[in-house]
Amino acid sequence: MWGPDEGFMGGKCGPHYGLAPGIHIGASRGSPDVLKVGPVRVDKISLHIAYYFSALKNSVVYEPPLQEKKMQTRLTTRQAMEMILSEVNPCDSDGEDIELQPDSDSELSDLSSDEETAPQPKKRARLGTDLTETAKDGTVWCEEQVGTRLPFTPIKAYAADGEPTAKARKSISSRLQSFLCFITLDMLHSIQEWTIQHAQETEHVHWFMALPELMAFIAIVILRGLTKVPSLRDCWSANLGNPHIIGTMPRNRFQDIMRHLRFDDRSTRSDRAKTDKFAAISSVWGSFVTNCITSYNPGLHITVDEQLFPSKTRCCFLQYIATKPDKFGIKFWVACDLKSKYICNVLPYLGKDPSRPSGERLSENVVMRLMEPFLDKGRNVTTDNFFTSLSLAHKLLSRKTTILGTVNKIRREIPQSARHTDRNEFTTQVFSTTAATLTAYAAKRKKTVYILSSMHSVIQTENTTKRKPNTITLYNTTKCGVDVMDQMVREYTVRTRTRRWPVAVFYNMIDMAALNAHVLYQACTGRQERRVDFLVELARELANSHMCAKEARKEQLLRTQPSTPSPGKRAMCQVKHQCKNNHATVRCVHCYRYTCGKCRREIPWQCQDFE
Repeated sequence: MWGPDEGFMGGKCGPHYGLAPGIHIGASRGSPDVLKVGPVRVDKISLHIAYYFSALKNSVVYEPPLQEKKMQTRLTTRQAMEMILSEVNPCDSDGEDIELQPDSDSELSDLSSDEETAPQPKKRARLGTDLTETAKDGTVWCEEQVGTRLPFTPIKAYAADGEPTAKARKSISSRLQSFLCFITLDMLHSIQEWTIQHAQETEHVHWFMALPELMAFIAIVILRGLTKVPSLRDCWSANLGNPHIIGTMPRNRFQDIMRHLRFDDRSTRSDRAKTDKFAAISSVWGSFVTNCITSYNPGLHITVDEQLFPSKTRCCFLQYIATKPDKFGIKFWVACDLKSKYICNVLPYLGKDPSRPSGERLSENVVMRLMEPFLDKGRNVTTDNFFTSLSLAHKLLSRKTTILGTVNKIRREIPQSARHTDRNEFTTQVFSTTAATLTAYAAKRKKTVYILSSMHSVIQTENTTKRKPNTITLYNTTKCGVDVMDQMVREYTVRTRTRRWPVAVFYNMIDMAALNAHVLYQACTGRQERRVDFLVELARELANSHMCAKEARKEQLLRTQPSTPSPGKRAMCQVKHQCKNNHATVRCVHCYRYTCGKCRREIPWQCQDFE
């Protein structure tokens, strides 16, 4: 600013020269409020003014020196007068007069009462609450500082953890009772009735299947999911077969039941299918979903997402999703409890729903239907960017439920300033609107994650290298409910190849019922058990009544056979403990089976006093 032979900002000055002639002080180029300081000879006064100008760099506009032109420095008229008059000391001058002359008569006349009383525009802080922005849909957002409390109070959060209902606790003491909470005896009676009806109409009028046999059929379906074999025939093979499956039911009988398995009245299906695409299994499915809702009270966090059950059966609502491992399948909307992975509610996706109100998004309709039994309690629902929207957040908040989820940046409610992708890595930008916050976090150089939340009133960042906001951290913790559930179901799934979509839905129902039964059994009994062990014992309990009935019928047949074969005939050995196909003429006194000499047991010599 000062040279060896120069005054302030470039004018030639000696020790007795002050400011350069014609210093202009104003706010900007061409401003009418300009004050000229005429030619004067001052020394200390010019030093005062120069020092003052150098201390206020933000208020002074410096112009580069022009060739053969005098330097000009500009301030507003009011600021210049106050600066000079407050700093000038008359004792410091050499006795010269200082002339203060405006450029024109209109400059001082502008300092009227209107100018003094008019409110000055407030400068907006860089990250203050005065920075507002309107999105394309009309939503007004305020940019907030990280760590400040936002201007809304979250609702009171649900305090209890997930637990079985009182009705479930009273009725569950075994694995079978836990499973029958979801696939009840009434549902099994309906399946039995429609299966027998189909078999008698298509095969034989005397075809019959008892309820214990249907339960044993389900037990074999569960066991097939535990031991993977190349084909159905191998389940009964000597090398690869499961002894529990072999002893429960013959293969031909299992295939016979599978061929006739039905879940509704075939004669009225065509009429019901006109209004219900799920008519072939809707009655049984509706009962299962109701049982899932009424058997468990979920905790604070519920996750909503989609599940694609793999299937290539021909139906009008078969979905193709390229990002899924199996591509083709039947899609279900699922709501899961975060902690226990209990399936709270589930809906099949059947295409366009005529009952959905016009103008309402599919995603909002799905979330509201799934969460309907659990609203008004202070719970939180975690969703992905397909479901999350500001209008959904307002709907849930009106029912005392919060939302936390990623949101797509192309949605109309997102402010324009938040859509920038070229951000510094690990930086966070926070916006607030009515009862909701938007967090824009740069996870990578050109990758920004957007989180919409109605449960956070303060957005804070971690004291780590990545500096993640608390909304991102909580979302990463709560987003995995449905994904983990689907992974658990796939590990021991009963799914197998079928050409009928109701059977594929029935397989998914068994998978979900077995998973929920495991959760309820552990919660009601307090026993911790591996899921694979639970499924093995559940299959044994399901088949137990059928096995007992089978043994009773077998014993009755053995009792009715004659004690010795007909004259001139020999029976085959029915024990086959030490032989293969030996002949026998004597029957066991306990089990009534014909026994050969190799398979009989010798009784030790006993005296008559033994009894």
